[in-house]
Amino acid sequence: MRSDEVKLGVERAAARALLKADGLSDEDFSKPFIGIANSYTSIVPGHIHLQRLCEAVKEGILAAGGFPFEFNTIAVCDGIAMGHEGMRYSLPSRELIADSVEVMVQAHRLDGLVTLSNCDKITPGMLMAAARLDVPAISVTGGPMESGFYKGKKVGVDGVFEAVGKAFAGKITDEELATLETAACPGCGSCNGMFTANTMACMTEALGMSLPYCATALATGATKERIARQSGEKIVELVRKNIKPSSIMTKDAFENAVVMDTALGGSTNTVLHLAAIAMEAGVSLPIMTFDDISRKVPHLASMVPSGPHDMEELDNAGGLPALMKELQQFLHTGNMTVTTKTVGENIQNAQVYDSEVIRSVNNPVHKEGGIAILKGNLAPKGSVVKAVAVSPKMLKHVGPAKVYDSEKEASAAMKRLEVKAGDVVVIRYEGPRGGPGMPEMLLPTATISGMGLSESVALITDGRFSGATHGGCIGHVAPEAAEGGPIAIVQNGDIITIDIPNRVLSVNLSEQEIQNRLAAWKPKPQKITKGYLSRYQPTPSE
Repeated sequence: MRSDEVKLGVERAAARALLKADGLSDEDFSKPFIGIANSYTSIVPGHIHLQRLCEAVKEGILAAGGFPFEFNTIAVCDGIAMGHEGMRYSLPSRELIADSVEVMVQAHRLDGLVTLSNCDKITPGMLMAAARLDVPAISVTGGPMESGFYKGKKVGVDGVFEAVGKAFAGKITDEELATLETAACPGCGSCNGMFTANTMACMTEALGMSLPYCATALATGATKERIARQSGEKIVELVRKNIKPSSIMTKDAFENAVVMDTALGGSTNTVLHLAAIAMEAGVSLPIMTFDDISRKVPHLASMVPSGPHDMEELDNAGGLPALMKELQQFLHTGNMTVTTKTVGENIQNAQVYDSEVIRSVNNPVHKEGGIAILKGNLAPKGSVVKAVAVSPKMLKHVGPAKVYDSEKEASAAMKRLEVKAGDVVVIRYEGPRGGPGMPEMLLPTATISGMGLSESVALITDGRFSGATHGGCIGHVAPEAAEGGPIAIVQNGDIITIDIPNRVLSVNLSEQEIQNRLAAWKPKPQKITKGYLSRYQPTPSE
């Protein structure tokens, strides 16, 4: 075992002494040492219950003959960080999480790893670490929040963001907004729909890195505690059998995850996260994989925010195993998982209990899946849109550009009601370097929806969108403005063409005009020159 490096031999007497200070006995040194990377924090609703789940994981590890060591990572709540400078730290936190887990596991020579996480960047960061370390590992995602209720209807945090737009437009009162914000998030867990957090939990299960039904089991339920305990037991088995992430997170596994992503109509952020995890695993996952799979895999689950069903309904309908069984013709069912069984074996007895929530391949919500990759002279390296969340009226749209060099500028303009039906809002200098940190932009997209313009106004950005976004919103435009991509030279009034069925995003300018404007373009000064985010800014030599 790896942990023998810190616990065997005369020369390790000092290490054993320190471990005995932790309460270990001589008998414990013969057990596998299992790390639990816990992202518990009392500020993030998706994490406030993870201490309880961690105790269940520890119980499972001890029962199976291992010894658990808990350590913690940071966690950013995107909803709290949204719409201000704090959002710039969200995506970069993913790398900090991966690095911190690597440091703890490597420094202490742990034999196995349980990642206990929830929410947008935390789960991907944990999976990146597991892939990078390649020691036996299993993931436990904390589970979705229950829906709130307002005026007899299910609501979530996305409804509050959209209500801000309604308030700007005078469609609701301040009192109604206050009542909604109190009702929307009733307790612990990741937000109630197929936003990035729950999409990534589903991706974790689809990759084979968490136990079946883990992704959809509610944060508040006993099922989640049982899964946590079983995961603790299972990691000891994985260590003893030496089953590593490299034998689970294969190319086939990533393709399985993309299949499930497109069938669920999941967040566009999976394009970023799955690619980052795949890179750590040494697997090539080109961006066009998402488009290729989306064209052949149907959309079977119409989930919040673009559909009516929440995570609890998906769980009650049979969870991810039931959906995977319905889609098994598109899956690599022979791939290994943390159950020590194959995908096919895991889903063999799964059943669909509600065919309205989990549709059949013969009765899909949409014939094609959730994500489309658009290219053109405005996005030579590609851009991403959640196609199934776009109104049929907006699948093709031509309109004049209204250009803003930051999310803050765009949001202020919307508050002043400057954006009109037919416009294409362009928000630039919000990419990985330009932002810096590629912040999510739920506030402007939700404002457009709340103002009743989601079927007449498109939005494009070199930044990215929250998983709660729906409508004609195209993100990840590459190259970004800070690198001199064509989005940097778009001017107010330029006509932009969006054609999602044909995968086109273009500005109606001649190639010569684009080159002339690019030749005259000058980079903007760095927004941040010190601290963590400064490493995302281009250096003067670049």
